[in-house]
Amino acid sequence: MCVTKQVRCLVVPKDAPLTPDEERLWRALMRIALVLPRVLDRDLIRSTGLTANEYLTLMNLSEAPNRELRMSDLASVAGLSVSRMSRLVDDLASRGLVVKRPSEVDGRGSVAKLTAPGSAKLRSAWPDHLRSVRRRAFDNVEADGVAPAAQTLVQIAAALED
Repeated sequence: MCVTKQVRCLVVPKDAPLTPDEERLWRALMRIALVLPRVLDRDLIRSTGLTANEYLTLMNLSEAPNRELRMSDLASVAGLSVSRMSRLVDDLASRGLVVKRPSEVDGRGSVAKLTAPGSAKLRSAWPDHLRSVRRRAFDNVEADGVAPAAQTLVQIAAALED
């Protein structure tokens, strides 16, 4: 069943076998979901010393108002558990890239804030990250295939987030 008005979808019984094209897309998505995070992580560690989760955390903080977020919000946008994000932020704080403090709003939660050295580290890592993303993804796609692929993947992501 299709949920958007702009997209014409096939209505197929839920237990019908996948078509050959659907099977190819599904298998490619699964390979990407398994392999891409590992290779991007490996590329970032090798070139910048940051893991992909650390880079994503610094990036999300850099885009937040006042360059800070509650730990629960930061965990949510990074797709990590609050406890995993807390450990990650503690590690980043030990390196001076972020500071962690109690929330001034309710005193119960914690807030992570990007520091000047953290912002500098993110800026210096960005070109390496960009090169990795281009090499691992976009260098392997014809230019006219990017827009339709983006549309397809955005639709899938939106349906998963609903």
